[in-house]
Amino acid sequence: MSDKFRERLNRLLPQLSSADFLANRGLGNEIGFWVFDYLPEQELEMRGFITDILLPGLARQQPVLRPAVVNLFELIVDLLEDRKLYDRVLAIQADKGNDAALAALRPVLKEDKLAQRIASKIDFDQRDMLLLTGVGAAYPMLRSHTLLTALQPIMNHTPVVMFYPGRYDGFSLRLFNTLADDHYYRAFRLAE
Repeated sequence: MSDKFRERLNRLLPQLSSADFLANRGLGNEIGFWVFDYLPEQELEMRGFITDILLPGLARQQPVLRPAVVNLFELIVDLLEDRKLYDRVLAIQADKGNDAALAALRPVLKEDKLAQRIASKIDFDQRDMLLLTGVGAAYPMLRSHTLLTALQPIMNHTPVVMFYPGRYDGFSLRLFNTLADDHYYRAFRLAE
């Protein structure tokens, strides 16, 4: 693990547990959307940090912080299974390839529908923040910038943190440091 990455990880818990972060203060009346970007090859370290250090650390805060964690890939699989489409999409992929499977998924996996699904499963009055993981695994079925846009009217005052395997420069997202997403400049870079 690089020293710079370790330093950024060490700043996460204090930042996420700060009163300013939780109240969306200091953002110039902007929404509390944050991106923690990291090198794609640090994905396993990031997952371990979230599970083994960050979530237990938030639970030890006084008062205890209650994050909602949504793995976007798991969200997609759950949705497909609930709608009895999972096996059908796998069959399309096997018979006709990835492009045909993605085309079949597009109407089902619209980001506004996924945002509504997140909101229907989580009582944000009982949560202090939303942590989004699984961004890389959900690609190309889901575009993260479009999901963030769809979440804006839903999240109200609940801060959102997206853990992003790529680069966010405050204006655009580059998944895996190579794939350019459309411009998205409503989020702030976390633990710079």
